[in-house]
Amino acid sequence: MTSKKDSPIQRIEPPFWYAGMCNKELQILFYGENIAKNFVETTEQGIIIKVTKTDNANFIFVTINVNWEIEKEILFIFKRNNKILFSQKYSIKQRRKNSADRKGFDSSDVVYLIMPDRFANGNGLNDNDKTVTEKYNRELPGGRHGGDINGITQHLDYIQSLGVTALWNTPVCEDNEAEFSYHTYAQSDVYKVDPRFGTNEDYVRLSEGLHQRGMKLIHDYVTNHWGLQHWMVKDPPTKDWINTFETYVQTNHKRTTVIDVNASKIDRQQCIEGWFVPSMPDLNITNPLVLKYLTQNAIWWIEYANLDGLRIDTFNYAEPLQMVKWTKAIMTEYPNFNMVGEITQRNHGILSYWQKDSKTGEIYNFNSNLPSLMDFSLCDALQLAFNDDDGMWDKGMTRIYDSLTFDFLYPNVHNLLIFAENHDSKRLNHCYELDLQKYKLAMVVLATVRGIPQLYYGSEVGMAGDQYFMGDADIRQDFPGGWVGDASNAFYAEGRTEDQKAYFEFTSQLFQWRKTKAAIHFGKTTHYIPEDNIYVYFRYNNEDSIMVIINNKTEMGTVRTIRFKENIEKFTTGLSVFTNEEIELINDISIEGKSFLILELR
Repeated sequence: MTSKKDSPIQRIEPPFWYAGMCNKELQILFYGENIAKNFVETTEQGIIIKVTKTDNANFIFVTINVNWEIEKEILFIFKRNNKILFSQKYSIKQRRKNSADRKGFDSSDVVYLIMPDRFANGNGLNDNDKTVTEKYNRELPGGRHGGDINGITQHLDYIQSLGVTALWNTPVCEDNEAEFSYHTYAQSDVYKVDPRFGTNEDYVRLSEGLHQRGMKLIHDYVTNHWGLQHWMVKDPPTKDWINTFETYVQTNHKRTTVIDVNASKIDRQQCIEGWFVPSMPDLNITNPLVLKYLTQNAIWWIEYANLDGLRIDTFNYAEPLQMVKWTKAIMTEYPNFNMVGEITQRNHGILSYWQKDSKTGEIYNFNSNLPSLMDFSLCDALQLAFNDDDGMWDKGMTRIYDSLTFDFLYPNVHNLLIFAENHDSKRLNHCYELDLQKYKLAMVVLATVRGIPQLYYGSEVGMAGDQYFMGDADIRQDFPGGWVGDASNAFYAEGRTEDQKAYFEFTSQLFQWRKTKAAIHFGKTTHYIPEDNIYVYFRYNNEDSIMVIINNKTEMGTVRTIRFKENIEKFTTGLSVFTNEEIELINDISIEGKSFLILELR
């Protein structure tokens, strides 16, 4: 930076940008005391498209034309009364080669979800930081426990050994709330990694480490809200930057009001504009400056950290028509990218509305441009089905069968994120009271039905937890071995208890097997109505066919293979994935209670 005197600029966002982007208009935020009283120009004629000054004199938004393909440094000059007061350099950097063509995660991947504060403490020196309020306190269940990005990077061998190919961390940007800041969904600076997690450079190194292994990084992004301590919440650029009411109004959480033709305007408004919780102010993305800010911020992280995907938190809480613009802008820059939205709906008709090119959305002349959704219906089924021993009309394996019967509603069922648990639900092992066999059955379904499987850290070594009676901290416990002095270290075979070994070895074998199975990744599905609580389905393409049998009874069961003739066809035997046993398909198949068979047909 060059200046005639000290510059009053305190922040510039984005801090830099990239050449060769599809959208040539860049909105740069300059922040500093009374900066809007100045006139701004550049040394290059015609580069400034417009200068926007708001009702807050501490902000100037300068929109420039970035219509070039190479690195460049721009000099902004700030004047008053035709005198130069100071100047500011701004860098336009070169993009990575083929950045626009990056390929996002898909159904050939297995995603591993981590809460960074609870996984591993790789750098004890950043447990506390003077720039943020909440300090390290591992004794407090909902406190800061010290997990960080280095802790994740140091255990990539472990993550990869599970058969995982993509990593999703809950948000890594700074959250400066005085308590419960560990989850980082109440962000206070969306261009900066939380210092208790590390630095922006640490995050880039994590991305590089994953890519060196052929793995992918998914960034958790929040468009709906920030935290109370965000610097722009404390000093808003405009009066309507945040959705506000005369008194505090919380969202009614009735996301159905967004598409309900009978919904009242006030109910819809409260759903979209009400705050998620008192510590999370709701962003007004109908303000073009806000929408542009969030769009550029997401693109900046994709470029800067070389991301392979986004997971968008509370996607359908924000104004839908503005979110359409946000998703479209990102997918225009990266046509092969992937983004999965959190749409917490169990009703398939409502959920399918939010996927790109949805026929349900067409009814409303709506297209979200959102490629992927989280399949909450299947999650519910996986948390309940294996406790139903009798398999009545709508229980047991029929829960899973019924969920999949709605696949016709989705434009792309392969691009649904499927999961049995996450950081907002009961732990699967709690649902099944640490019954390893039931855990196995749930994982087999997760590994073999359509979609992109997501695992939740620690369940693969038997971690459990109950959100509803014990609170969020119980489902977000520290991974055993992530801290010096832990009773066991489940990151390494020699450090695992016998129970941890049993969970880990099964999970690893199953998802390592899945890695190379194209019929599972993108193949078709034929499933058969469960009989006697036994569910049979096939995943197949032109080259391969895989038969999955799940006996959810406690007793031995028999499968009559003649019933599946349309899928068995010319095949005579099936190779059992876990035992390498050849099973004749011309005979009925006997299967133990609460067990499964995955057969590669031959």
